[in-house]
Amino acid sequence: MNRFKYITILVLIIITAGGFWGYKTWHTSDDVQRYRTQILAQGDIQQSVTATGTLNPVRVVSVGTQVSGIVKKLYVDFNDEVTQGQILLEIDPDLLQAKLQQSQASLNSAKAKLNLAQNTTLRMHDLFKQGYLSRQELDTAEADLATNNAQYQQISAQVQSDKVNLDNTIIRSPVSGVVLNRDIDEGQTVAASFQTPTLIKIAQDLSKMQINASFSEADLGKLKVGQQATFRVDAFPEAQYTGVVRQIRLNPTTQQNVVTYDVVVDVDNKELNLLPGMTAYVDIILEQRNKVLLLPNAALRFKPQVSKDKKSSSDTAAAKSNTTNRGLAKVYVLENGQAKELHIKTGISNGKFTEVLSDELKKGSTVIIGDSQATNTKATKMRGF
Repeated sequence: MNRFKYITILVLIIITAGGFWGYKTWHTSDDVQRYRTQILAQGDIQQSVTATGTLNPVRVVSVGTQVSGIVKKLYVDFNDEVTQGQILLEIDPDLLQAKLQQSQASLNSAKAKLNLAQNTTLRMHDLFKQGYLSRQELDTAEADLATNNAQYQQISAQVQSDKVNLDNTIIRSPVSGVVLNRDIDEGQTVAASFQTPTLIKIAQDLSKMQINASFSEADLGKLKVGQQATFRVDAFPEAQYTGVVRQIRLNPTTQQNVVTYDVVVDVDNKELNLLPGMTAYVDIILEQRNKVLLLPNAALRFKPQVSKDKKSSSDTAAAKSNTTNRGLAKVYVLENGQAKELHIKTGISNGKFTEVLSDELKKGSTVIIGDSQATNTKATKMRGF
């Protein structure tokens, strides 16, 4: 009888223990979650704004022509290095040469008339003194002299203009640099009737370049002249280049109701790897901190699972906290298997890490960055479905 009693008690103990174990197994997920955590460390962080721009030479000179005609000879081509005063091309001078000869002939004729008028006026003065001429006749002779002199000056100016036009048939480089583009070929006719056409473009110095980047108006208040910038180009994806903000241009550009401003970044291109027209992905450094406590942004996004009856009130409170406490953030640390909420003050962020300014977290503190059970639960439901 006693033996049967002991067996009964043992069976009850086993059943009770099994029930307790089963209860804990099936209900632990409601009270204790399995979290992914990360230990905080110190490091350097910088906050920046990003935009896309285009690499351009600091100075590009457009060489044109003041005279019309046929391109007789072309001396340069794309990528050629030129020096100041070097001949770039020649325009056929035959028509201008003929016009100059015509003007010169007219000048000679005007000069002869002027000499005749001068001699006549001198004789008129002598005759007037001797009383053989009236005052009116003398005035007529002097007026004729002035007219011939004016005509001579006019034709002389025309001759000078024709000489300049003839000299302009030889087009020289105004600066030393590299030929970026040419829009003409030998035998092509250029017309300079209404405006000066651009024939050749020369970059003065490719070792000094600039980036013209478009930044939105929201970022403009953070930008200042002299800020450091880094950028990348598709041609050299592994390389990172640096520059300095030189100018924030006041002329806005509006496209589809988006207002942007042109920000000019000076770039040193001593190795001549960067070419005009390349697309640059620019990051301008706004602030930088060294040896600060870094919090992963995943910890700021984490929210522990709550029951359905508490979810609505919890979300309302969280939304209210986010809108009223600017500069503050909420993170969770693991304490006795439970997620403990902490309110901390944050600094700058680079999109991946955020600076911690509060004393609630220290170097070596462990924060929750995710719920490892969330993925497992979804996977189980998918397999069950």
